[in-house]
Amino acid sequence: MEEGNLTSPAMDGGKRVREFEELLKGYLKVKNVVAVNSGTSALHAGLLAAGIGHGDEVLLPSFTFVATANAVMATGARPVFVDILPTDYTADPIDIERKITDKTKAIIPVHLYGHPASMNQILEIREKHSLLVIEDACQSLGSSYFGRQTGSIGNMGCFSLYASKVLTAGEGGAISTDDDDLANNLRMIRNHGMVEGYDTRVLGLNMRLPEISAAIAKVQMQKLPRILELRRKNAKLLHQLLGAVNQRLSLKLPIEPNGLSYNWYLYTVTIYNKRDEIKKQLNNAGIGATIYYDPPVHMTPYYSTISDGIKLENTEMASKDVLSLPVHQSLTEVEIRFIANKVVEAMDN
Repeated sequence: MEEGNLTSPAMDGGKRVREFEELLKGYLKVKNVVAVNSGTSALHAGLLAAGIGHGDEVLLPSFTFVATANAVMATGARPVFVDILPTDYTADPIDIERKITDKTKAIIPVHLYGHPASMNQILEIREKHSLLVIEDACQSLGSSYFGRQTGSIGNMGCFSLYASKVLTAGEGGAISTDDDDLANNLRMIRNHGMVEGYDTRVLGLNMRLPEISAAIAKVQMQKLPRILELRRKNAKLLHQLLGAVNQRLSLKLPIEPNGLSYNWYLYTVTIYNKRDEIKKQLNNAGIGATIYYDPPVHMTPYYSTISDGIKLENTEMASKDVLSLPVHQSLTEVEIRFIANKVVEAMDN
């Protein structure tokens, strides 16, 4: 702020934008990171850079934040919703392959709640059908899939730096890719398609990350390992405390499979009876228990008119049963125990 460099119109971004990009690039072990001003912009820019547009179809789960679908719609393409796996709430590879048509150009797997999607199967589908894979890693920075960071596995990975995310810039986002041509397109797209002055070369928008936001993100990157460590510690304790009453209370806890590592962005449980009443009791006790996402995207007023009455059984069941509990790094052990006790108390009631 003292320097007066609050933002930069340069194609390569300002000094702190470039510094943040280098830090994230090193963490993800990718060739390129392009910072933008939101996770939504990351998804939109990624689709534009891939040439997705009118007449194309993009496969994605409906069990996600609406930005995933909105970004597709903003390009003129059509989102085609697929069902999820009930085990981890991520896209079902079988349903993905079932819904591929000659118009399908890309798949957007969403690493929901920080749970990595079934990337091995999705990459096999990509190769078989010559598609692009754009990972929605907006909730999964720090999660890994058999040793690889989410967002570094497909053709591109899209991240959010929103205020509630594991790493924040206040508002912000980023796209990762090993493809230099895609990265060059992304840098133009985030800056109105310009390279030098007013020489717009491709369709772009103002998606630039301000320097002040990049400065915040840069410092947060240095704290990321400790943030992830504390979240894991809190999730482990909550898991232990709730595990003792798992069967009795018809409560399903999140399971971290072998080879996968969660960032514990959210600790999401399934409650098979009276989820909404239990949430209300927890909220009344001062606990920020939240439902993500009810309704799912295909059942929202806008998308229900264009989704052709599609039925997604697992998605619709999950939307009525999931409840996310706080595990963020600022919580103390006393507070985690309080949360667990109140969950048991609410379910007993």
